[in-house]
Amino acid sequence: MSEQPLIFDLGKRPPTTRAIALQIRERGEAALDDAQRRADAARYQEITCKSALNAVEGMPFNWTLNPYRGCTHACHYCFARRYQTQFELGPDDHFSSVIFVKTNLVEVLRKELDKPSWHREQVAVGTATDPYQPIEGHYKLTRGSLETLLAARTPIGLVTKGPMVVRDAALLADLGRQAGCTVYMSVPTVDEDAWRALEPGTAPPLQRLRAVRQLRDAGVNAGVLMAPVVPGFTTQPARLEATIKAIADHGAAFMGANLLYLKGGTKDHFMGFLQHEFPHLVESYDRLYAGAYAKNDYVKAVRGVIDMLQQRYEVRGRRSRSEESVPGESNEPAYEEKAAPEQAAFTFEPKP
Repeated sequence: MSEQPLIFDLGKRPPTTRAIALQIRERGEAALDDAQRRADAARYQEITCKSALNAVEGMPFNWTLNPYRGCTHACHYCFARRYQTQFELGPDDHFSSVIFVKTNLVEVLRKELDKPSWHREQVAVGTATDPYQPIEGHYKLTRGSLETLLAARTPIGLVTKGPMVVRDAALLADLGRQAGCTVYMSVPTVDEDAWRALEPGTAPPLQRLRAVRQLRDAGVNAGVLMAPVVPGFTTQPARLEATIKAIADHGAAFMGANLLYLKGGTKDHFMGFLQHEFPHLVESYDRLYAGAYAKNDYVKAVRGVIDMLQQRYEVRGRRSRSEESVPGESNEPAYEEKAAPEQAAFTFEPKP
């Protein structure tokens, strides 16, 4: 008698994050044989996660949510590049060409939010990857996560460079009304030369700003992060002014700005990028970034120009946490007044 097929063919379950990390350590890139190639030439490795929400400390939020790992936006300054080294993958091409997809994220998130112990704390979406990078159009994990967060009335802050966020404008507006939602669109500069050099896989800056306008028109509390401000690329007063004027012209609810932060694998990649593409800047960067942060006098000078331009174009900054009480946050000093690490972007805005 011939063997009968299973009535329910469950197929092969994607490996866990830990399992794929161990396989890569043992076999190198050969462990990614099942990764799918798509039109953008990146490889997409489906994985399963045991938890969706990640507890963090020392940030202005306690929980993060990242549907993907790695990002085809390929920004040369991205702080998340160094996280790729945890998979025995480098912070260079692997970061933008090998993307891990947490296929069961929404299911796991729903179970976590249904627990009696969940107190509807603020969740930061997109701290280690862009939740609206192009592959989201296929998997829709960000969309599913937002629907789940809305059902659980959990407030969020979301940062992205992806104009695809407008697809979910109505959902984000509902989330804002029922729990609290702030969208941060990252637009470091509107200068096209700097954009092409620093962010090769992203949508044009003005397209991102038009998305901010659409979100605002839909009732979403949406603003702009001019972050990072990159010395030698976007710090010229004329470029700063053009960007801040464009932010004001597109009706952003607020804007914030952070100077470039370089650490670990991110610093290794960025300095390699400079050496290859802009060697005349290497010596200046070596002096300016002896550590992870630019020298304090330089930071103050750049911030002085930004503050002046914000006043000129009447673009309000993000309110500090010492000035107001935001759900899920303590009344400690404003986060940016500290030696702010790269995730300072998430100083959450209150509901409008």
